[in-house]
Amino acid sequence: MDKVLYIAMSSAKQNMLGQAVRANNLANANTTGFRSDFEQARSMGIYYGDGHSSRAYAMTERPAVNFTPGVMMETGRDLDVAVQANGFIAVEGANGEEAYTRNGSMKVDSLGILRTGNNLPVIGNGGQIVIPEFQKIEIGLDGIISVIPRGSSLDNILQVDRIKLVDPSYEDLEKREDGLLYAKDPEEQIALDPSVSIRARFLEGSNVNAIEEMVRVITLSRQYEMAIKVMQTAQQNSETSARLLQMNG
Repeated sequence: MDKVLYIAMSSAKQNMLGQAVRANNLANANTTGFRSDFEQARSMGIYYGDGHSSRAYAMTERPAVNFTPGVMMETGRDLDVAVQANGFIAVEGANGEEAYTRNGSMKVDSLGILRTGNNLPVIGNGGQIVIPEFQKIEIGLDGIISVIPRGSSLDNILQVDRIKLVDPSYEDLEKREDGLLYAKDPEEQIALDPSVSIRARFLEGSNVNAIEEMVRVITLSRQYEMAIKVMQTAQQNSETSARLLQMNG
């Protein structure tokens, strides 16, 4: 009986984890440049020492990230950029590591540091990009940032820095809980890729398919309910067996 409970319990637990993955996708359906996660379940045997597995349980995995591009949306804002085709914008994560994103909604803070919409510094040729006070800013297809300094004539164009655009292999990246992509090898330095281009005054939408995610959440919810029913049935059978033993005693 304990084997039935163990399998049903592991199934219910993993279905909850699967729902969490899909719920996170749904929550980011309107997040700029968001890449949704896949989830899947597989059976895993339980091994004791060198013996054979005595039972199996389900394990939910997040095997991959969906790198399908989102829809391009024109905003007309000078500091909005969208990566065209493949590639990513390099930013400095909260832990100081170099991370990669498709979220091109940017702003300049009070210190002149160029940051993404979620307040992460954008990386340029020499680290964080610092923008002087300007009256006009332009970001080129190659990520080069040019400004007309405040108080200067319109023909005084100053090239400030270049956004670091990269195009690593997807197999070399991992997605962490903060939603950013990092190099799997922390020692690896991903170099700027001149073939990556961006489109100014556009943003890339999330690639989440809300209908598909909702259907998957409902399916996982039903599977969870089935696992709970199996646990309840096992409990009822255990109670019935105990009563029969009492009667025979």
